[in-house]
Amino acid sequence: MDWGTELWDQFEVLERHTQWGLDLLDRYVKFVKERTEVEQAYAKQLRSLVKKYMPKRPGKDDPESKFSQQQSFVQILQEVNDFAGQRELVAENLSVHVCLELAKYSQEMKQERKMHFQEGRRAQQQLESGFKQLENSKRKFERDCREAEKAAQTAERLDQDINATKADVEKAKQQAHLRSHMAEESKNEYAAQLQRFNRDQAHFYFSQMPQIFNKLQDMDERRATHLGAGYRLLSEAELQVVPIIAKCLEGMKVAADAVDAKNDSQVLIELHKSGFARPGDVEFEDFSQPMNRVPSDSSLGTPSDGRPELRGPGRSRAKRWPFSKKNKPSSTLQTVVTEDFSHLPPEQQRKRLQQQLEERNRELQKEIDQREALKKMKDVYEKTPQMGDPASLEPQITETLNNIERLKLEVQKYEAWLAEAESRVLSNRGDTLGRHTRPPDPPASAPPDGSSNSNNGSQDKESSEEPPSEDGQDAPIYTEFDEDFEEEPASPIGHCVAIYHFEGSSEGTISMAEGEDLSLMEEDKGDGWTRVRRKQGGEGYVPTSYLRVTLN
Repeated sequence: MDWGTELWDQFEVLERHTQWGLDLLDRYVKFVKERTEVEQAYAKQLRSLVKKYMPKRPGKDDPESKFSQQQSFVQILQEVNDFAGQRELVAENLSVHVCLELAKYSQEMKQERKMHFQEGRRAQQQLESGFKQLENSKRKFERDCREAEKAAQTAERLDQDINATKADVEKAKQQAHLRSHMAEESKNEYAAQLQRFNRDQAHFYFSQMPQIFNKLQDMDERRATHLGAGYRLLSEAELQVVPIIAKCLEGMKVAADAVDAKNDSQVLIELHKSGFARPGDVEFEDFSQPMNRVPSDSSLGTPSDGRPELRGPGRSRAKRWPFSKKNKPSSTLQTVVTEDFSHLPPEQQRKRLQQQLEERNRELQKEIDQREALKKMKDVYEKTPQMGDPASLEPQITETLNNIERLKLEVQKYEAWLAEAESRVLSNRGDTLGRHTRPPDPPASAPPDGSSNSNNGSQDKESSEEPPSEDGQDAPIYTEFDEDFEEEPASPIGHCVAIYHFEGSSEGTISMAEGEDLSLMEEDKGDGWTRVRRKQGGEGYVPTSYLRVTLN
């Protein structure tokens, strides 16, 4: 079924229908255009939101970035940003493949429709012009017939009138004959015009207009097909980004599952553990009787041995009142950052020194490898002179050797600082253990040295060079561990392997060699030290980070 056969007389209907189809196409293009604007605005708002809540400081400089909660939140923000990018991609695809293409196609359809209807109107005008000529010839034939009939009647009346002259009768007969001849010619002309009009009308209704209507039908069907394809592109633009959006949502889910409350608590400890000892018990000072007051352990600024506390860049007084309010820093009072990080609490100082030492060791190993590579290259040049001049490598070798010497000195310097920092941490830990394992009022004199670990530490100290101490004191940091080790040896709770070599240079520590198997006697209490026992005898504390521990 086609329009030319079934709708041969519905020219105005087809004109309205095709115009409606083009209007619908334009409406859809406008809808998609506004849809792209909505997507672009949505993506822009999402990106602004992400920018607003994204941390301003780099991850390595932001302590909060070490918490899994913050890391998950940043990951969610990144996924939202990627989601915004997919919304922008949807807007771009709709704008290019729907708006531009359908708008261009709509203009082409309008031009084609205009051409077909102009052709149809010209055919209608031609048919109407032929019909007017037919009507004119018909009216002329009718008029000539009436005039011929009237002239014949006049001639017959004169012919029967006895008073009429012969000349009048002849004139009337000639007039009647002329009118009859004109009527015959009008009849022939009318018949010819009628035949021509019928032929043109048949061509108009059975050939010319059906062809135009069929072209309009083909045009409208093509328009509808393109419009349907445009509808499909709307969904395909969404389906194209569904896998990426699903990955974004899955990434958000993974970020949510990555939140580890226990680990965050441990991170907080690692970030802010000062390593200071807890304040001791406040002694009762009796003012009712005259007596020499002895400063207590809790007296601020005076240690328990009665000697004034030495202060300097390498020592920090133990915090006695961690719950007291801290003074707000002013513009005139700022913390002086020192190379040995002595401005930090003991535990934080130890960690920073450990990081610096590891970085220097990596740089040193890199320079050593470069030196070996330059030596091999020099040997090749000496054996094969055509490959290069050995003397050209001397400046690089000299520079590498200078770097190695410089890095070795820095490593020794940081090792000395690290040993002192570890001694401070261990000293604070020993003070805490001594106060909690002994009665509140300890004797004024220090306990005697006689523990196995102290003897072992003395032997280790003799075989190794002790790092310099900034306060220049030779007395042990603390002696409370002697009382602990005098007790009956406890059974191991596990075993461990030394990952690195450690020199037990301070009292209470024990030396160990890399790869040495040790018995685990006491787990880390949160201060970074673990108590171990060597196979050849002797117990003491070593850094937890130097061990690979396995519990029974």
